[in-house]
Amino acid sequence: MDISVVVPLFNEEESLPELMEWIDQVCNSNNLSYEVIMIDDGSKDDSWKVVQELSNKFYSLKGISFNRNYGKSAALNVGFAHTSGKVVITMDADLQDSPDEIPELYQMIQEEGFDLVSGWKKKRYDPISKTIPTKLFNWATRKMSGIRLNDFNCGLKAYKKDVVKSIEVYGEMHRYIPVIAKWAGFTKIGEKVVQHRERKYGVTKFGLERFINGFLDLFSITFMGKFGKRPMHFFGFIGTLMFFIGFAFFLWLGIYKLFIDTGSKLLADRTEFYVALVAMIMGVQMFLAGFLGEMIARNNPQRNSYLIKEKSNFSE
Repeated sequence: MDISVVVPLFNEEESLPELMEWIDQVCNSNNLSYEVIMIDDGSKDDSWKVVQELSNKFYSLKGISFNRNYGKSAALNVGFAHTSGKVVITMDADLQDSPDEIPELYQMIQEEGFDLVSGWKKKRYDPISKTIPTKLFNWATRKMSGIRLNDFNCGLKAYKKDVVKSIEVYGEMHRYIPVIAKWAGFTKIGEKVVQHRERKYGVTKFGLERFINGFLDLFSITFMGKFGKRPMHFFGFIGTLMFFIGFAFFLWLGIYKLFIDTGSKLLADRTEFYVALVAMIMGVQMFLAGFLGEMIARNNPQRNSYLIKEKSNFSE
């Protein structure tokens, strides 16, 4: 299998037939063996019915339907687990991503040796309420991750198979797949300018809460990437530093009272005494947090457990 195309979708019944026809035409004209995995993320319209009908027409189409809406990250994670192609390509179901980009993305992975290639929608047709937050988000992600991409959130991406089989996407971390891949050791990350088409059907799923959650997830993924498997290095360092600062301050107050100004007021009557005491207590608490975090770090087996209602065209 040359290519696996993973398409997460939510209420996109109108666009699915055109998208599938387009992908089939592009792959066949370029002699690429392929499969399409559509993940219905709890749609309220007839999207799943359309996927089932299309899977009867296109043997290369496989469908997965979630019992409820889990989010794009969950759909991608489950889709990645079911891929078998040498190159995995993700795209949105709203026809704003062009399947015509598939052959060149495939070539960049197979022939140019990239681990991951992210699309860059240099010319966008989104409203300003979406483009401005996107620019801020991309700037912040570049600064914090060190990855020089212009468009982290573009749904059109290509991956070497090893990448999608090695990473874990949960919560709303789909925006940060390049960052997750980098922390997993896949550092050859490229970018390709891709066509962005105006939305033909339906309405955008973008909302202000996604923008806010995006920045919260950025801090989370940065922390987990650096300290996820060694939280003691973060909490223990801060805790130890706070404890010794508080202890040194407390020691100085004692020396000052005993040997320098014996007539000064009692230590318990000085504000500095309580500042030092609080610093020492917080230092111990931070150290303990790091110790506990070291024992339980990322060991929740239910983090990526999703209830799948139905599948279509899978042999197992």
